[in-house]
Amino acid sequence: MSVGRLLYLSQADVEAVGLTMAEIIEALEEMFREKGEGRVEMPPKPGIHTMPDAFIHAMPAYIPALKSAGMKWVSGYPENYKRGLPYITGLLILNDPETGLPLAVMDCVWITAKRTGAATAVAAKYLARPDSEVVGILGCGVQGRSNLEALDVLFPLKRVLAYDVDPEARRRYVEEMTERFGLEVVPVQEPKQAVVGCDIVVTAGPILKVPHATIQPGWFGEGAFASLVDFDSYWHPDAMREADKFCTDDVPQLEHYREIGYFQDIPPIYADLGELVTGRKPGREMDRERTMACNLGLALDDMATAPLIYRRAVEKGIGTWLPL
Repeated sequence: MSVGRLLYLSQADVEAVGLTMAEIIEALEEMFREKGEGRVEMPPKPGIHTMPDAFIHAMPAYIPALKSAGMKWVSGYPENYKRGLPYITGLLILNDPETGLPLAVMDCVWITAKRTGAATAVAAKYLARPDSEVVGILGCGVQGRSNLEALDVLFPLKRVLAYDVDPEARRRYVEEMTERFGLEVVPVQEPKQAVVGCDIVVTAGPILKVPHATIQPGWFGEGAFASLVDFDSYWHPDAMREADKFCTDDVPQLEHYREIGYFQDIPPIYADLGELVTGRKPGREMDRERTMACNLGLALDDMATAPLIYRRAVEKGIGTWLPL
């Protein structure tokens, strides 16, 4: 720790650190184990909402086992694309848990993308079939990319069916993901084609208070796992009720969202990821089970990732030191 100064890490700095998706998945699984044992602190995230379906959230958390404390201040504005701006922006503050002094301020866009994909992978480890090969991606943006990256770490993927309402976004996704992962990435014209017959389905569109409910009953096949990155926005309530196990990353946070108008028609919650990772509740028990994880995105995810970035940045001499 450097008294009287903090390390500023731009988005380019955070990326240059070189943290791998496998490392982030490992850190998140350790964090969820700590969460399942009741050894973390994370209040439900408060927020302000300046535009329809937009948010700016404060996300504090403390993970004693990882010596990590801090807060992310993050915004999500679904109409930003019309201004040529990213959907997600924000900053993360990492503090010294022994003194409270700020250690670093870093851009959170890369972190948010990667840790969200990693949380899907952790959920899939316990809820998807280990031989899953075919993935349906609905939403070919940042999360469509990071979720595929994370799933490719843990599963023997062979084929990806990609759908997006924007044909150009879909085209770019197919081109980039084919080159990057060497998988067969197929563009599809209808959402149903990215659900039916898939082992894993990821919905990664904008988060909406009123779901468009595109995915209908009968599409989600036996033995499949779905990750609802965009909350329940893509799913008809009756399609969600076809799941044998509906899980989330944090029940109190989901209940908080329900109180402010989200998740008005979802199945009963079977377990949170902490319960699955610690074995308090079993994950997938039969091949034919349909399982779902609706991860909300936790401050704990960010605080599991940020110390790794900070330490490696210091080791590599990346970033800019600023006086307090």
